[in-house]
Amino acid sequence: MGKKLFILLVVLMSLSLIGIIFVQAYFINNTLKNEEKQFTSDVIRSLSLVSKAIEDKELLSYDRLYKEVIKNGRTPDTSEIKQLLIFDSFSEETNQATRFKNIISEESFKVPSLFFDIGTDSIDIKRFTSFSETNVFERSPIDGQINIDPIQTFRDYSTMDELGRSFYKKNYRAVYKNYPVYKRISNEEVSELLTSQFMVNGIKTEFEYAIYDKDLSTKIRSDNFDLSPETTIGIPVFLDNENRSDFSLYVDFPDRKKYLLSSILGMILLSVLFTSIIILAYSSAIYQLIKQRQISQIKTDFINNMTHEFKTPIATINLALDSIKNPKIIGDQEKVMRYLQMIKDENKRMHAQVENVLRISKLEKNELNISKERVELHDLIEDAITHVELIVEDRRGYVKTHLDADDPTVLANETHFTNVIVNILDNAIKYSDDEPKIDVYTENVGNNVLIKISDKGNGMSKQVQKKVFEKFYREHTGNVHNVKGHGLGLAYVKRIVDDHQGHISVESEKGKGSTFIIRLPLIS
Repeated sequence: MGKKLFILLVVLMSLSLIGIIFVQAYFINNTLKNEEKQFTSDVIRSLSLVSKAIEDKELLSYDRLYKEVIKNGRTPDTSEIKQLLIFDSFSEETNQATRFKNIISEESFKVPSLFFDIGTDSIDIKRFTSFSETNVFERSPIDGQINIDPIQTFRDYSTMDELGRSFYKKNYRAVYKNYPVYKRISNEEVSELLTSQFMVNGIKTEFEYAIYDKDLSTKIRSDNFDLSPETTIGIPVFLDNENRSDFSLYVDFPDRKKYLLSSILGMILLSVLFTSIIILAYSSAIYQLIKQRQISQIKTDFINNMTHEFKTPIATINLALDSIKNPKIIGDQEKVMRYLQMIKDENKRMHAQVENVLRISKLEKNELNISKERVELHDLIEDAITHVELIVEDRRGYVKTHLDADDPTVLANETHFTNVIVNILDNAIKYSDDEPKIDVYTENVGNNVLIKISDKGNGMSKQVQKKVFEKFYREHTGNVHNVKGHGLGLAYVKRIVDDHQGHISVESEKGKGSTFIIRLPLIS
């Protein structure tokens, strides 16, 4: 995959993820706003019903009083006809005349107001009565005059209670308009009505309430009410005959935000969960893409290095074979043996490189059989040094040992652990531009033994230190072939140390050298 295509894919995936997150946030925010609108609507509807219930509670006393007055057959204080309607009609077909008459009368009763304690002597209660009569007269066929006596009469008599209640309500409102609110209703009644209506409308959260007279608080209020224009919801109560009122009933919900969030909490949690999964999957995909790209680059470098490493031995073997075939040399036994030894050495070198790759592969598949036995660590270190001392001496360097561990006995595989130390020493030699200067230390720390292999070579950056134990990884220095190798040595070292229940780390500074630290458990 090209670099530009890779960057384009990452940018598009990132924009898609950001878009999904913004859509989720917008959806949640929009849902919260809708919930808030619905909540406010439910509260206003509840307050309207409470306001009506408060007024109905006041008017309930009238119903009892009105019925009592009518039931006892009390004589009205005054009576008058409010409306008289007479309507005449004549039918030629039946030769009959019809007269319709309707009378509405008003009867007034003055009832003492001691029942209400409103500061007036009495309250007017009015009863309206409707009387209708229909008479059918016949016209004489002789002289064409209408007979005085009707041949049919229909009468209807009814009381108009709704009209009476309407009059009382109007009168009652006018009397009570400036009456103290605490004498009209109690705190307990308001609280009970609000609680009941909120429960009916599904509003299940704590609330505070108060009734205000214009902008002044009255005695009808809860203890912790605080009037806040942003959160308080109000509605007029005790309307007058013009549907106006100086009184307003306000409610406030201290835990309003929490209540609204709790109503969509399940949706928020699911949204966060699925968004987190998407982010995790996206991050993992990006990480894998970057990792695969790095591995691809590393493997490309590895193949280039392997090609370079095999190219020289193959060329040497070809030259040696061409020389042996030369008639002047084939008879010289000494030169033939020399060229055969060169072929053998180069073949051995290629074999060792292939074995190194196969060893790592087997380690990853857990197919490498590593048997462990009691060994002296100092002996392994001395043996490993003998593998590299000729190279070090040839470059006029040194390997000094400081074996200060009192107990160097560990459980290890002699061959593989010797290879571990040889690999680290070999790296110290390779990455020293001048003569290699290497110091090997051992010491006991608790139930462990530490091995420190320090050099004064090129060192490495912090970024390289994080990846130095990864398979195929090699630090880029412009020319990938300036130090021979395949990036497998330290990967092999880490796998062997891990298999011995140990730990390996590196401390390094660019231009000042590196120190590899191996910690192994002692035999208990």
